[in-house]
Amino acid sequence: MARPLRIEFAGALYHVTARGNAQEDIYHDDIDRQQFLLLLQNTVNRYD
Repeated sequence: MARPLRIEFAGALYHVTARGNAQEDIYHDDIDRQQFLLLLQNTVNRYD
């Protein structure tokens, strides 16, 4: 079953989380973390 459609409106704020299974780390090191943040920023810029 598909999830319900997200309600979107101009100026909305969204809380984005990223977590591993059983709350395990999802980054191997700080370089990994920085790469994730860069990809996230690129996505925000693309769809903003």
